[in-house]
Amino acid sequence: MQNHVLDYLDVTVKRLPDKVAFTDETESETFRQVYDKMNAVATALLQRGMAHEPVLVFMDKRVRTIITFFGVIASGCFYVPIDEEMPAARIRLIMENCQPRLMICDETTIEKAHAFAGQTACVLYEELLAVKPDQEALAAVRQAALDIDPIYIVFTSGSTGVPKGVAACHRSVIDYIEQLSETLGFSEETVFGNQSPLYFDACLKELYPTIKFGATTYLIPKQLFMFPTKLVEYLNEKKINTVCWVVSALTMISAYGTFDRVKPEYLRTVAFGSEVFPMKQFRLWREALPEAHFTNLYGPTECTGMSCYFHVDRELAEDEPIPVGRPFKNTQILLLADDGKPAAQGETGEICIRGTAVTLGYYNNPEKTGECFVQNPLQSAYPERIYRTGDLGRLNDRGELVFVSRKDYQIKHMGHRIELGEIEADVSAVEGVKLCGCIYYKEKERIILYYVGDIDKAALMAELKEALPRYMLPNRIEQLSEMPFTANGKIDRVRLKEMYAELLAEKKSRRAE
Repeated sequence: MQNHVLDYLDVTVKRLPDKVAFTDETESETFRQVYDKMNAVATALLQRGMAHEPVLVFMDKRVRTIITFFGVIASGCFYVPIDEEMPAARIRLIMENCQPRLMICDETTIEKAHAFAGQTACVLYEELLAVKPDQEALAAVRQAALDIDPIYIVFTSGSTGVPKGVAACHRSVIDYIEQLSETLGFSEETVFGNQSPLYFDACLKELYPTIKFGATTYLIPKQLFMFPTKLVEYLNEKKINTVCWVVSALTMISAYGTFDRVKPEYLRTVAFGSEVFPMKQFRLWREALPEAHFTNLYGPTECTGMSCYFHVDRELAEDEPIPVGRPFKNTQILLLADDGKPAAQGETGEICIRGTAVTLGYYNNPEKTGECFVQNPLQSAYPERIYRTGDLGRLNDRGELVFVSRKDYQIKHMGHRIELGEIEADVSAVEGVKLCGCIYYKEKERIILYYVGDIDKAALMAELKEALPRYMLPNRIEQLSEMPFTANGKIDRVRLKEMYAELLAEKKSRRAE
């Protein structure tokens, strides 16, 4: 029985040793090269006395970073990825939380690493590769491994609060990869185009299926996501047939008329998540790729990755949100009302998740773990943890789960309970709007709408007056040249609130003058 994620690679390296596994702008590694280098890294860590502890990986988005992840796991430790694009305060928070003894860097990050290291030793990836693998020592580590041992800690984006380190184990990752792979039909022929940073759990969708099936993953240069036409040309050049991207990466392509110039010729599997896909943009993708299979995915980092899926197999109305569908096998969704009892059919409740893919909790943070990873209130006979997502959902008439909003996007305004997501859905449907994000500035009790698009603010407000009741109309509309996003591709609502606070401060300063 499989109880270790690297069992995938053990099998594949014997079957496809010379096939390219991972490739980036400068490096391309076969399964044999990944396997050998991984074992060198693992042996070097064992020789340094590392065991069952966090190892920081401070490297750029490159193939060598993935090899380092696997090497840390092979040593019996767990990796904690950080990246140069992270703010300094976030890196310090991670260092403080994990208290690592060792940080692995490369030549591009070593100098910055020393500024954060303190008592943490910094070592170059190249130095670890120089060590000869000790197969006997590595086999002993593998023999002693348990499927409940952690393999990584990834920190949440912090878009709605202080980032927390989510610890996932072999068992939860294996369960997730098995269900995801069956749902999306991955195989040896799959060619992934990776979009997400390697310090978020979203990259699991490519990393582990690649070593499971002997597939190939291209780490797409992040600068291409600023140039939609060049991005699609890259997909065609590499014959990429599968993408699992955040919605913002897909809408950036469709919203700017890219399909009028070039279309992805080989793309057959398009999975998306993280945000609601505006129907107008989704239809542009369906029209451009009529033969492709589109799947909406939903799930939190705290449950390893995605927990639900919906294959878009029917036409949806313009005002109908794409469902998140049904849970993966071996996963159950509980919709709980405020009293902890199941929400009635069609009523909104908090999405709670039970199953093997629920992670271990937050690293070195028992208080937050206790708040979110709780006893299943529907049974009290034995201990059973579920994860409370803080997301609101409901079942439609077909029994499919529909995401409604974040709990913290639900506001009380002018005596009415309002979902900011509903406002965004109506704004997204307006011709000329490419992207939008809505915030509630509680201090002033104002709904603020930010959008990117060709329509002017007055015309947009006129359209919204036809679509929304008066109490849901934005109190202020701001047009942007580009929308701020968090590093994992979600609309950065914290930044939007900061922008509005800055606007108020500027107005106050002008009045004082």
